[in-house]
Amino acid sequence: MPVTAFVGVGSNLGDRQRTIREAQSCMESSSQIRFVKSAPIYETAPMGGKPQGTYLNTVWELETGLTACDVLNRLLRIECDFDRVRHEKNDPRTLDLDLLFFGDSVIHEPGLTVPHPRLHERWFVLKPLWDLRPDWVHPIFKKSICELLDQVSENSPKR
Repeated sequence: MPVTAFVGVGSNLGDRQRTIREAQSCMESSSQIRFVKSAPIYETAPMGGKPQGTYLNTVWELETGLTACDVLNRLLRIECDFDRVRHEKNDPRTLDLDLLFFGDSVIHEPGLTVPHPRLHERWFVLKPLWDLRPDWVHPIFKKSICELLDQVSENSPKR
């Protein structure tokens, strides 16, 4: 039975539009993941870290029969293919792919927490989620994306 998953997407280095477009193509090429749709792309200010350029952010909706861990590993491989380097928190990045939701699962494993632990604080995640599925309910907070978005402002931390 396929599971609906949502992936947060961000980029603030290089040709951001192209990176997101090509990363989406990589995701679409996976035989075990069906790419459903992408939310609009938003430009947002970075949060913390060293001075850096603005981000482009969106969210992808997927369906898959894979496990959450398998989806995460696919996301990490795609980041690596786009030269994602992890040095310090909030560093600039060519590509950032975060597993936001995996159905209504609540997962706490080493290296994998679903739902994403800070998505409810981030306008740059909630707004694209709202564009896709405003009635999607957060399995821990029991609030819809619409309700969560109402609790943050566009000026909330972006990264």
